[in-house]
Amino acid sequence: MSLPAAPKVPPQVAEQAVRWLVELQGGADDERLRQAWQRWRQAAPEHEQAWRHIEAVNQRLAGIGTPLALAAINAPHSPQRRRALKTLLLVLAAGGSAWGLRESGSLQRWSADYATGVGERRRLALADGSRLELNSDTAVDVRFDAGERRLLLLRGEIQLSTGHDPRPLHVYSAEGRLRPVGTRFDVRQFAGRTRVAVHEGAVQVENRAGQGLLLPSGRQLDFDRERLGAPQPLPVGSGAWTDGMLVAAGMRLDEFLAEVARYRPGRLGCDPRIGGLRISGSYPLDDSERILATLPAVLPVEVRRVTRYWVGVHSRE
Repeated sequence: MSLPAAPKVPPQVAEQAVRWLVELQGGADDERLRQAWQRWRQAAPEHEQAWRHIEAVNQRLAGIGTPLALAAINAPHSPQRRRALKTLLLVLAAGGSAWGLRESGSLQRWSADYATGVGERRRLALADGSRLELNSDTAVDVRFDAGERRLLLLRGEIQLSTGHDPRPLHVYSAEGRLRPVGTRFDVRQFAGRTRVAVHEGAVQVENRAGQGLLLPSGRQLDFDRERLGAPQPLPVGSGAWTDGMLVAAGMRLDEFLAEVARYRPGRLGCDPRIGGLRISGSYPLDDSERILATLPAVLPVEVRRVTRYWVGVHSRE
């Protein structure tokens, strides 16, 4: 089966196109959804290019006789159908190397029960009454059965406010398991380590090696498969992302920009010579361009743009 050549668009834009296609095929006649989709298409030329490509790819599905294709096309509107369709579209669309979908984490996001793209946040009410919030670029699986409630964080960051339910609740990351005790807490998956921050209640932390401790409210720690870090006080602004804010109190500039980069497509670099500068304030996560425009007014830096998706912050000197 031949496929149309993939356009040269950022991986995040390609993902957004697939997400729109899956949402529009979800079975609901939602005029607001269609209006939002049209606004997205009109927002940038690469959005329209990505949409036309994934639409053409989708039209080829009927000619594929694989079980995955049949599941994607024929299954009723359900989470299983959505996962099958998204996975199949990924396999087809990723033929264009310019899309770079595998490197962008798409396999995890598209196969997960719940996920967000870069710059997107999402709030969910789970069946047990728990409230789950997903930060940018996050993927999580939710598995509830008669004996246990399980959440598996595949990538990114979540905040969970637990509901009242007699079944035990566990949150799993690549490095271990968390058991909340009437709590609200954040879990963030890094490369090779997990961070847990407790805002209310307490969380029992256990890594793969079997080391454990009870982490109380107002504390956070990092852990890997072999070692538990020492509990530390929550930093100023911990969890502010759920309100759409990034709060910095004397944060290093390179660390600050690394956080901003989580919420925008492309590359955001920092000149090592200015990485140690300190920055404070509250910044809106939904407007990273505004954040970048503010930097030269408060620090001796300048923002240089090679392209819309390749930005660097450098010394003004």
